[in-house]
Parts: sequence; C-alpha cells; structure tokens
Amino acid sequence: MRKPRAAVGSGHRKQAASQEGREKHTLGSSQAKPSAPDAGLARQPEEVVLQASISPYHLFRDTAEVTAFRGNLLSWYDREKRDLPWRRQAEDEVDLDKRAYAVWVSEVMLQQTQVATVINYYTRWMQKWPTLQDLASASLEEVNQLWAGLGYYSRGRRLQEGARKVVEELGGHMPRTAETLQQLLPGVGRYTAGAIASIAFGQATGVVDGNVVRVLCRVRAIGADPSSTVVSQQLWSLAQQLVDPARPGDFNQAAMELGATVCTPQRPHCSQCPVQNLCRARQRVEQEQLSASQSLLGSPDIEKCAPNTGQCQLCPPPTQPWDQTLGVANFPRKASRRPPREVCSATCVLEQPRALGGARILLVQRPKSGLLAGLWEFPSVTLEPSEKHQYKALMQELQSWAGPLPAAGLQHLGEVVHIFSHIKLTYQVYSLALEGQTPVTTTPPGARWLTREEFHTAAVSTAMKK
Repeated sequence: MRKPRAAVGSGHRKQAASQEGREKHTLGSSQAKPSAPDAGLARQPEEVVLQASISPYHLFRDTAEVTAFRGNLLSWYDREKRDLPWRRQAEDEVDLDKRAYAVWVSEVMLQQTQVATVINYYTRWMQKWPTLQDLASASLEEVNQLWAGLGYYSRGRRLQEGARKVVEELGGHMPRTAETLQQLLPGVGRYTAGAIASIAFGQATGVVDGNVVRVLCRVRAIGADPSSTVVSQQLWSLAQQLVDPARPGDFNQAAMELGATVCTPQRPHCSQCPVQNLCRARQRVEQEQLSASQSLLGSPDIEKCAPNTGQCQLCPPPTQPWDQTLGVANFPRKASRRPPREVCSATCVLEQPRALGGARILLVQRPKSGLLAGLWEFPSVTLEPSEKHQYKALMQELQSWAGPLPAAGLQHLGEVVHIFSHIKLTYQVYSLALEGQTPVTTTPPGARWLTREEFHTAAVSTAMKK
C-alpha cells in the first residue's frame, strides 16, 4: 500500500473566514424585518471599557454625527451601488434560507478574491447548486472542480461542510443571528456571520472587512496597525455604533462599496466621498496643507489626538510621522508583512502519447489536508532549495505511481514560480513521454490518466495550469 505523500508546505492556511483583506461586496437590499431601533448602538462590556480609555478624537461626538454619516452613506449607495448577481438574487428571493445561502456563497467567494473574478464563479455555482440541499448532496470532488482557479480552496470545502450541517443537523434552516451563525457553522467567522445576519435577516450588527477598516480608519484618523487587538476592537465598536438599524444590510454593503470604489488604498477619490465632511483624515490633510502654506506666519491650530496619558494606541507610532505625499493614505499604516516562505518542488508531466482514446497525462491527488487539499496535480516531490538530486527523487515518485519507466527520457523544461499568500513555490518542471511502450491502463488509488481536455476541467490548481 502506498503511503500518503507529504503536502507541499506543511503549514495549513488560515481559514478563509478570518482573512479580511480583500475587495468585498455583498448582496443588495435586506428585506427582512430589522431589529429593534436601538440595536445599532448596543455595545459589549469590553467595548465600553475601550471607549473610556481612548481620546474622543477617534470617536463620533454625538448621535447627530452618527445620523449624518448613515444618511449620507445610504443616499450615495442608493445612487451608485453596482449591479451584481448576488445583490439581485437577494433582492428577489423571499425564502430566508435561500437568501441567506446566497449571501453565504458570495461572502465566502469574495474573501481574498476580486469581484470581477467572482461573478462567473458565483453564477456557475448557483446554477449547479441553487439550494443548501443541492450543495449538501454534492461530492467534494465536484466542489473542488468548480472552485478550481478561485484560490484558497479550503473555502469551498468548509462551505459544503456548513451546508451539510444545516441540512443534516439544523433541519435545513440557517441560524438567524450573527452569534448563532458563528457558533454553529464551520468556517463562519465574525465578519461572515455579521454579513449574513444583517443582509439576509435584517439584524442590526456591524461588519468589518478590509474595505471597512480603511473607511473607518480614515474617517476617525486611526493610523495604528489595524490588525492589533486594540485597533480591531475599536473598529468593530465603531461599526456597531454606525450600522443603521432600519437598513443594516444596505449600510454594511454601502461601507464596503465605499472602500472598494472611492476610499481606495491608493489615490482615493475624496471629492466623490459622501462622508468627506465627517472625515478626520481629509481634515488633517487640509490642515497640514494650510500649515505648510502659512509657515512664515506661524503655525495654525491643527486638531489632533490628545490622549490623557502616554502614546495613543490608535494613532500612528512616532516612528511613522505624517507623510505629506500620502495624504489620507496616512491612515491606516499597516505593519510590514513577513516575506513568504520559499519552497521548491520538482514536478513532471508524464504523458502517454499513444494511449487508447488519445494522449493522456497522469494526475495524482494531493493529501486531504494542508495546502491545496484534495486537488489533483502532476506527480511532484518537495525539495530543499539546495537539493541536487531532483532527477532521482522525481523518478522514484513517478515509478511509485506508474511502475517502471525509461529514465533516459526525462527532460527538464524550466521552472515556474507560483506565489500563495504565505508560500513562494518554485516548480522545477520536467516531462516524460512514454513512446513505444505498452499503454498503462491501471493506476493505484489517488491517481488517474486524463486527456488534455479533461485536465482543463478537472479540480486542479492554477499553479498546475501554468
């Protein structure tokens, strides 16, 4: 019996629900009955303590400011929101479970993935599995096959696991609140739970994704690392304070839409922003410009954070002073990321040119956990960057799947580099054509021969298609 192969890259990916830095947009109007009017201002005990320990400069002064922010943002959203398939589906769907499922699918797909890329995948997914029951009855192979090329493949697997739990354990009904969604469904974190609850069920709960982080940091001049605990707690507190209790789903989508289309990471369109008059980052830019122009006349007053004691934990650290060239993009300042871990792999395109029914290539299935879990790939071996015995190691791998092979025919084609979020994977690519040999008709479990046409529709990663 063949032993399972080690996964390329031993570390597991972070669950998709916890990865918030991506262009996000979700479904349209939430038609469900909203929560009580004061729900949008509810606070958790730790949030009350946090509010008392920071400068008022980073808060909204009163309910009038909050009301103005809500009204301006929602009016802009009603005029400018993009027409997206998941929004249309939510607006038209009257069944709450189907609506929540549609929100869930779009939210999971949009994690770390551009909207333009998701549209086609979402449309095909909903055509194939329009209900939770349809997805629950699908095979993981089918899910991986449709997800191929979208990246972060564990997202699709966790989505199906969640659908099966809803169908088999929850009577086919989605949990109705953010708290129970996060508690009961695998892979559903705080953001995804809040998005589903607010958009599908009308719960007045705020959400924080990468776009909302940027909007809130600029509106309240928060320049510290948004991934820090203190800043993250403050952003969630602000999101909960601001969410409109009458239109929570639309408000949350409007905040994300603003961050994706107007309050962008570079070159934001501040003149088009519906909340520019409430934006402390824009005020800071104008004040700094005025200060520079009047430097000979004395420095004018510039409203800044004035903590009672010590260094404010929400302002940029002293090591990152104001950069005039960045403008509002001074907020937030992100911590530098670690470079991706480098991994080297040798892989081979093993082909039977004259196989029965046409030329076929060998694919083997990756382990069921770890990087690219359960997907199909060319036979590969993971190597240390300095290893000099790629040829021998790769031949041993090939023969373990296909039996004795003519080693003399193995040719090195070059290298392909593919970068994942945390791994830089360099493939040393080889080819081997089984010319003049009896076609291989049997393979061990976890391997199969495919035509080139079948390869392009199989559950293989983008790296293999390169």
